[in-house]
Amino acid sequence: FGSSRPRSPKGTPRAQPLPESLPCPAEMVVKGLKKKVVVKGKKQMLKFTIDCQQPADDNIIEAKDFEKFLTNRIKVDGKTGNLGDRVAVTREKAAKISVSAEAPFSKRYLKYLSKKYLKMQQLRDFLRVVSPSKTSYELRYFNINEDNEED
Repeated sequence: FGSSRPRSPKGTPRAQPLPESLPCPAEMVVKGLKKKVVVKGKKQMLKFTIDCQQPADDNIIEAKDFEKFLTNRIKVDGKTGNLGDRVAVTREKAAKISVSAEAPFSKRYLKYLSKKYLKMQQLRDFLRVVSPSKTSYELRYFNINEDNEED
């Protein structure tokens, strides 16, 4: 229509050579694409603790069994029983379980596994998993108020 390009006799636009200042289309880089650079260095270790002191004092759960459950169930690269040196589950004191893992490890995953253990032991109605700090969980009893105010 209002094109100022010179046309070939058949009406199709002619291929114009690129000016010397512009790079060849094969040499142009798509904006936003970057090459991944793999930097091998010290891996960041994350340390989380699960405190099950209250239920352990009342002999409701055993920290030894809970530790064994976590060791068997934690997945690394999509496989259970594949902890290797990337994840370590240890027991501190009598009822504190510590999980040390390399960087891509979720604290939320520990909560999920803790709730799964409580469900398996049929304790989910009595205990809950609470986070008192950024790197720890704690098993606490539900606050059940025995104030029967029925008329």
